[in-house]
Parts: sequence; structure tokens; C-alpha cells
Amino acid sequence: MALTAPEASLAGFLGFRRILRHEHCQLVHIPHLSWMPQSLPCPYVITVHDVLEHMSRLRDHSGLRRAAHFHLTRRVLQRAARIFAVSNFTKQDVEALFRIPSHKIEVVYNAIDERFRLGHATDADRQFIAERYQVNYPFLLYAGRISPHKNVGRIIEAFSALKAELEKEGKLPDLKLIIIGDELSRQPELRRTVVRSAVQNDVRFLGFVPIEVLRIFYDTAKIFVFPSLYEGFGLGPLEAMSHGTPVVTSNTTSLPEVVGNAAVLVNPENVFEIMRALHRVLLDQALRDKLKQRGYEQGARFSWEASARRVLQGYREVTGGNWRQQPPPPADQPVAAIRQEPPR
Repeated sequence: MALTAPEASLAGFLGFRRILRHEHCQLVHIPHLSWMPQSLPCPYVITVHDVLEHMSRLRDHSGLRRAAHFHLTRRVLQRAARIFAVSNFTKQDVEALFRIPSHKIEVVYNAIDERFRLGHATDADRQFIAERYQVNYPFLLYAGRISPHKNVGRIIEAFSALKAELEKEGKLPDLKLIIIGDELSRQPELRRTVVRSAVQNDVRFLGFVPIEVLRIFYDTAKIFVFPSLYEGFGLGPLEAMSHGTPVVTSNTTSLPEVVGNAAVLVNPENVFEIMRALHRVLLDQALRDKLKQRGYEQGARFSWEASARRVLQGYREVTGGNWRQQPPPPADQPVAAIRQEPPR
């Protein structure tokens, strides 16, 4: 049986429950925070990546709508048999915001896509981005969603200040800032920030690029800069570290937990602190070497294999040991999969 109706519709609500009964499901895993009532015929567990929507995304909605959304979400969490949080920071947010008991929430970390572990860029890779994207100069990199909490405007401002400082020192005159993300059209003020900061010729917005290309950009960047204001986990820094690229990131939310001592941490609201960190990491080779080695070591602490084992153990605990992992389908049978990582 297949569910074709939208999740948030009455048909989807009823159809999903029919499928569960038909398949005699013992457990359901909801892979993201949800407000939809979960009157299911079996226990469910839920993964929470962050609670950002309850802090900022609903500000434009009415007070009644915000309250209803919050109440329904809390009810879903309260009725879950187990909650998997992707970081200790997210666990603490869920506890504090929704008053969920700590013992009900378990931290199961995210990890990077294994394609980012395929080794360093080759000469052919470098030639590819030089020809396809006309990138043949040193650059700083931001990759991720283009939304207000990602703080991209301050990256641009810090880069402008950095360019002025480097010009005074006569260093790296051809340094650029490359921004990779696919929601730029929704943030027109970023273009205005570029103009206001007088770096029109030095900032490039490349839009979306596939992972196979993104890994080349990670590998060839001088620094990966990620001063996000809020992250439930933050995959970007780990992806950059897997390529030995130094990282400058925020000293807030989950990011210190994720990067450990393998990145330079800054106050994300202080443009000049971001600029000074970028300047230091660019020019201090000993620091770059240290960050490179530490980045490899920190990235190795996170693996999907370890996280999957812990989730499977959680399934068995919730079902009292009665849950059994099903054998894989035949090789010629298609499998539906849900990507459980949040958008970067």
C-alpha cells in the first residue's frame, strides 16, 4: 500500500493509519518535528533536528495560530515513546521549551554524507570548477541555506572589512567570497548588502550545486565560514573538516558541541570579530595546519553507522525487545527512502 495524499490533509491522516493497521506495524519513526496529531495504532518515536520554527518562523502568524501550533507540537512530543535529538543543545531546547522530561530524550548525532569522505580534489576536479564556474582564484566559502538565521549578511560585511585590511597589507588581492545556496531569490537584501559593502566584484552567488561539485569547493576553499545564529546540529562545518579546510564558526547553539576544538569560534553578531578570525586563519599557517588535523579527528567522531545502531537499539527498547529488523528487499525491488538530515 502507498500513501498518495498530502501528510497534512484529512485523507493523508486517515490513509496513513489504514496503512499502519494493514501492515501490522509495531513502531513508527517520524523523522522530523511535527505538529500533526499522532493517533497511531502503535507507538512512535520522533527525531528533532531543531526547534527554530517555534522561535522565529511563526512571528508573522497570529497569536492564536502560534499557540495552537505550539500546543499540538508539544502534544506530539509528550506522546512519543522516545525522542531522538541530534545534539545536546537540541535536547536542552526541547526540554526547556516543551517541558519534556530529560530521560525521554536521547541524543543521536547526525553525520555527513559519505561522498564527502572520498578524498581530496584532483587536478581534474580543479580544472572542472575553473572551466564550469570560472573559479581559479583563492576564495572563502559559505554553503548552506540562504535564510536570515544563517547570518549571510554579516559574512558579506566581514568579508568587506577583511578585503580592506588585506589591501592595506598588500596581501591576497584576488581573494573572493563564494556563497552556495539555493534560496537567494527570497533574500534580495543580500544583494543590497554586497553593493553597500562595495564588494560587487568579489562576492559570487552560485546557487545550488550537487554534492559531487560541492565537495570540490569545500576542498579548494581557503576557509569555510559559518557564523550561523542558530543550528540544531550544523553539518556544513563537519563537511568542510572532512576535506581539511579550516572552519570559522559561531560560539553559540550546537556549533561548539559539533566542532569541538577543531574550529575558530566567534561571536556571530560581531562583524569585526568574524573578520579578525578570518584574517588570522588566512595568514597563520601553523594555525591552519592545526585546524586541518583536528578537523579530521573531529569529523571521525560522527558516523551514520554508530547513529543507526543507537536508533535500532531505541526501537528495541520501545517495543520491549519484540521489534525485529526486516530483511532487505530483493535487489530488483525499489525502496522508498527518507533523507533524515535537515537542510543545510
